[in-house]
Amino acid sequence: MSSDQSGNGAGMGTDDPPRAARPVHRVPAPPASLSAEDIPDGVLIADRSCRVVTLNKVGSRLLRIPEEAALGRDFRDVLPLHDLDGRDWWKCTDPYGGLRIRTRQPERPLLLADGREVLMSARYLRGAPNGSLERLVVTLRDARRRARGERNRADLVSTVAHELRSPLTSVKGFTATLLAKWDRLTENQKLMMLETVNVDADRVTRLIAELLDVSRIEAGRLEIRRQLVDLPERARKIIAGRVASGDPEDRFRLEVHRPLPETWLDADKIDQILANLLENAMRHGAGTVTIVIEPHEGGAAVSVRDEGEGIAPEAVPRVFRQFWSGKRRSGTGLGLFIVKGLVEGHGGKITVGHAPSGGAEFRFTVPVGTPEFV
Repeated sequence: MSSDQSGNGAGMGTDDPPRAARPVHRVPAPPASLSAEDIPDGVLIADRSCRVVTLNKVGSRLLRIPEEAALGRDFRDVLPLHDLDGRDWWKCTDPYGGLRIRTRQPERPLLLADGREVLMSARYLRGAPNGSLERLVVTLRDARRRARGERNRADLVSTVAHELRSPLTSVKGFTATLLAKWDRLTENQKLMMLETVNVDADRVTRLIAELLDVSRIEAGRLEIRRQLVDLPERARKIIAGRVASGDPEDRFRLEVHRPLPETWLDADKIDQILANLLENAMRHGAGTVTIVIEPHEGGAAVSVRDEGEGIAPEAVPRVFRQFWSGKRRSGTGLGLFIVKGLVEGHGGKITVGHAPSGGAEFRFTVPVGTPEFV
């Protein structure tokens, strides 16, 4: 069921033919000079006299010392470091008095005075080859990020192993049975086994696709191939697919508020976003699932609403994290993480809140975008 509501004012409806777009050529601005504040890690720089001359804001927060309190002091007092065996790191390495052929210290875990673990690396800047040290540049990262990354990777391996075990066990069992007992099986038994193998192969394919999406999002390698996209038409296509697979047609409602702007988006990724949000609403929600498409601040907004219990306030901050799942544990828990990455890849935003009917509402916005010219 769908409703199409038109507003006043000039605008193009989704049934109008696309207008020819004219490429806009912009002259890139010259790059600004890089400063320590532009670096995402903590940075501490000491001069030839071992005195701190630079401490950026990230470093100040990490060391819990104001920048003005650090400047001019001996770097060893500002940044006391010990290795994991409790030895004073600066006494062991002696940056200023040690070997003059050294130019760097590779990153390694060390402990601050309060016991917090950080990842430290250093560069030795010398006035001449094998000369005295002119600048000691130390970079610091919170080791908790690495620990979280390692936990995420461990969780990913565990999740993948769990999700693969069931379909692969089924595929192995049925193929072994077919090979060993082909002549003794009826045609219906063979068909049932082959259909099950086909469904389980699709599950494995979907899991691999999800993992590739996660990898691209985390690595910043997500490619957006823009074209003129009719958002209501994409939503109708996704709903039609759900109905064709057996969901009742009256479970869905589409509302379109016009006039909608032309949107240049990646059609496949928009389908993926809508399909994931619809699947999430069907699996965890209840009642009618409503998709609302409307203009929004120079772009468009899409809301997917259900009539279930909604999401508990304490769970809202975790909804778009990897491996999050509601009360009904199912799937890999990667779907909403991927949705967020795809929306942000378009330059949009996604939020979760309460629907007017009391269930959950996932709402994402996308800018108009511009066509890509090769």
